[in-house]
Amino acid sequence: MSATTTNPSSLTAKDFATDQEVRWCPGCGDYSILAQVQKVMPSLGIPKENIVIISGIGCSSRFPYYMNTYGMHSIHGRATAIASGLKATRPDLSVWIVTGDGDSLSIGGNHTIHLLRRNFDMNILLFNNQIYGLTKGQYSPTSEENKVTKSTPFGSIDHPFNPLALAMGADASFIARSMDRDPKHLQQMLLRSYQHKGASFLEIYQNCNIFNDGAFEIFTEKATKPMEAVFLEQGQPLVFGAQQEKGIRLDGLKPVVVTLGDGISKDDLWIHDEKDFYKAQILVRLFDNATTEGHLPRPFGVFYETERPCYDDMLNLQIEEVVSAKGKGDLDKLLRGRETWTIA
Repeated sequence: MSATTTNPSSLTAKDFATDQEVRWCPGCGDYSILAQVQKVMPSLGIPKENIVIISGIGCSSRFPYYMNTYGMHSIHGRATAIASGLKATRPDLSVWIVTGDGDSLSIGGNHTIHLLRRNFDMNILLFNNQIYGLTKGQYSPTSEENKVTKSTPFGSIDHPFNPLALAMGADASFIARSMDRDPKHLQQMLLRSYQHKGASFLEIYQNCNIFNDGAFEIFTEKATKPMEAVFLEQGQPLVFGAQQEKGIRLDGLKPVVVTLGDGISKDDLWIHDEKDFYKAQILVRLFDNATTEGHLPRPFGVFYETERPCYDDMLNLQIEEVVSAKGKGDLDKLLRGRETWTIA
């Protein structure tokens, strides 16, 4: 990429495309995600030279090759650690992590939760296809129970991760979900992720048409999407259905599906509030299609957002305060430490 500073206002999606051949399988959901990221980037008003995309290992992790920004294709599960170091030393940069369900929730799981806990000001795009695609079809941490794959020929006995519930448990300050086959919604979620000050965690349902085709079909196909997906909008009731005839309301702490009419109006429904930590805990658990409360749709949108100090800001402020108070540090003194003894 050229080192010449670009004028952000003149950028287009084509300016973020590289001359590299895109090497994903034809029909892979990664193509759509790449296209939406390239469309959104010009609207951020940031020079290409101030954007960095860091990935780990996996199909999704080829992303930096195809984005005309700075970037790094790093090592398995460690994109979060590398990105944290970069953001700590260059807080002026817009840092994006592109990762997959295997990369970030298996070998990189510990790094992911600590990045969210520390709340670095960066954006995590987790491509979830519920399979290991690059290594040809082994089950992943998000694969459903009894999943038959090359590494689980008799069906997986593992209980899968719920990525957004995991993020809530790690005290993430921004949690959202979208899908590869809903370009407009995905663009909205990418913008919201960028606008958040802190660590944004965006799970993107991504179809692997070779090793796990149709994993999210009920949420993306026209025939099933209206009844299977509910889209979250701040201050709006949770409604869904082909005619928006269905809604969700709370019976105590239990979500219940109701039909509008016959004395039930939108005013009786659950009104979404992105700032409500406790209701967000319920929303991320609308994860299994069949529950004891009956059939519930899968939510998409921003589940939760809160303001919290960012690690990179606090780190650099601490350094400034120490330097201002004590001047330049003494590395030799620091390495010697305080626990020294003189032996007579």
